[in-house]
Amino acid sequence: MTGHTDISDDERYMQMALAEARQALAADEIPVGCVVVCEGRVVGRGHNLTETLQDVTAHAEIQAITAAAQTLGAKYLTDCTLYVTLEPCVMCAGAIGWAQVSRLVYGADDDKRGFSGLAPDALHPKCKVLKGVLADECRNLMQSFFKSKRQ
Repeated sequence: MTGHTDISDDERYMQMALAEARQALAADEIPVGCVVVCEGRVVGRGHNLTETLQDVTAHAEIQAITAAAQTLGAKYLTDCTLYVTLEPCVMCAGAIGWAQVSRLVYGADDDKRGFSGLAPDALHPKCKVLKGVLADECRNLMQSFFKSKRQ
């Protein structure tokens, strides 16, 4: 491998997660998007569907993890990276941990509900975390959604 995987690939996959978030926005869902990448291939994608499905567990990460497990035919995602536009909540961090995702990359911090403040040990101990990838773009999408709700 030629070492070209770090930030440029991280940004490219985060752009895909942002595209998923925009689909959620178009459906009047909280705009969170997620993709799961394994060996350079997107194996799962998802966006927030809690309103559409009337299911509080239908977060982007859960949708993407389920899709990835189905694609790979395995419940563990040990060689995968999960990209999500917003810091995962405790529920999603737990799911990421149970799926044994080896790397988590997220955009915007979630100071109120993010796992790092509420349950920093929820991820699998071997999971590496990179935060802040395209954070401004991710944060702006969330802020514009909530601003439109307050008008």
